[in-house]
Amino acid sequence: MKQTIKYSAEVSAALASKKPIVALESTIISHGLPRPSNLSVAMECEQIIRDQGVVPATIAVLDGSICVGVEAHELEAIANRGDISKASIRDLAVIVAAGKSAATTVAATSHIAAIAGIKLFATGGLGGVHRGANESFDESADLTALSQLDMTVICAGVKSILDVHATLERLETLAIAVVGYQTNRFPGFYLTDSGFDLEHRVDSADEIATIIRARTLIGTQFKALIVANPVKREMEKSRHDQILATGLAKAAHDGIRGKEVTPYLLEHFHKASDGESLAINTEIIKANCALAAEIALAMK
Repeated sequence: MKQTIKYSAEVSAALASKKPIVALESTIISHGLPRPSNLSVAMECEQIIRDQGVVPATIAVLDGSICVGVEAHELEAIANRGDISKASIRDLAVIVAAGKSAATTVAATSHIAAIAGIKLFATGGLGGVHRGANESFDESADLTALSQLDMTVICAGVKSILDVHATLERLETLAIAVVGYQTNRFPGFYLTDSGFDLEHRVDSADEIATIIRARTLIGTQFKALIVANPVKREMEKSRHDQILATGLAKAAHDGIRGKEVTPYLLEHFHKASDGESLAINTEIIKANCALAAEIALAMK
């Protein structure tokens, strides 16, 4: 096999000098955003982090090598190649051994980042418990992965296509801490408010950094901390709910199941909302990158 894990020059230098780093997933590039905007958004997200003096580490698997940080040509490959699959943790060894390429989910990105010693991760929305999971048992591997990793994840809550209440219950059961950033309500990706209260609120990056330090002191750092950062410009709720209902019905009719459900529904939202959901999704990831960089600096 080729070198299994390789670091970009930028990330290697940051690790050596102990410069703050923020991990980024690659599934949003290959499967979450349409071409050609996917590449421009990925580049802009990395630059948002760099502009604050922090190093971005986009994570992916390319031709059998796990990339912790990518060079410019590798980012272009993730955005444009047709052979980029979607990999969760269980897929990593199979893809590496076969010399194949894949974008990493929240679970896989968190796992790889933890191996590399990176403890901050910015993403869009978490996976969780799917609607109808009492029959399908469809639950994202994000939840179990984050119940085992020392990782602080900055996100816009969980994707609003999921069963948010059930996901919050699973987060509690798995002892994954959740704090709302400048909000007392749990955000719902395209929506600022999913309809559920949060027990804990923080109002600054310094407060989050203090919580991260306290987790280490009392030994609760081996389960993730979720920082729920609501989108500033949400979709109108009645429109959101109508698009979701038609998307779920269409997915059921087309026999879409498992890990294909999320990209299918996100694509449906993009088409049915005339691009509004894409614009919101883009703002979500940019805002989370900016906040993650602030937290990284507060941890210094």
